[in-house]
Amino acid sequence: MAGIQKEIQTRLFKLQDPNYKNFQSKLIPTVNPDTVIGVRTPALRKLARELSGEPEIGEFLKLLPHAYYEENNLHGLLIAAVRDYDTVMDLLEKFLPYVDNWATCDLISPKVFQKHRPELYGAIRRWLKSGRTYTVRFGIGMLMSFYLDDAFRPEILELVAAVRSPEYYVNMMIAWFFATALAKQYDAALPMIQNRKLEKWTHNKTIQKAIESYRIGGQQKTYLRSMKVK
Repeated sequence: MAGIQKEIQTRLFKLQDPNYKNFQSKLIPTVNPDTVIGVRTPALRKLARELSGEPEIGEFLKLLPHAYYEENNLHGLLIAAVRDYDTVMDLLEKFLPYVDNWATCDLISPKVFQKHRPELYGAIRRWLKSGRTYTVRFGIGMLMSFYLDDAFRPEILELVAAVRSPEYYVNMMIAWFFATALAKQYDAALPMIQNRKLEKWTHNKTIQKAIESYRIGGQQKTYLRSMKVK
């Protein structure tokens, strides 16, 4: 076992909370509970900050696959902290195939993407066509995070609506994306619901999540309720 890997695993186990391990394991059914250490996210973020400047951390990022769920989460947080766009993309392309759950997937949000949205858009289009559940989910999540405000274009809605998958965790992210789009770009997103561009389950889940949002007005919620598909 590589020295840096053993060191990180030791540090993770020192942060272990057995009660949290049991709680977290129930939330990530696609992950073997035996691989969950039980480290709370604030402690994991603190560890990532401590490790990000260490010269050996590059070696850890090469050690794939990891043995533990928290190693994957730490890996994602370390990537997100990198400030060079090309380096982030190289690390992501190597790591995304090993992401096996929604929590690790959703934890990764590189700040550098904010300044590189034109280049990122091309990568997202590739990710959406990858066929890998959590790579597709990650791509949709990046569209939701970085393209529904000042970088918004209506074609982004069509891009996500065109995704078809039997996977629950992809369809849930599509619904989350469109509920957020309704909150931020209501006039542009509404026709996607009116014209039933989404599959039935995703369509209804989008409406449910939009109705739960405090960012959508009462009259809008009433109208959205009327568009549920039975």
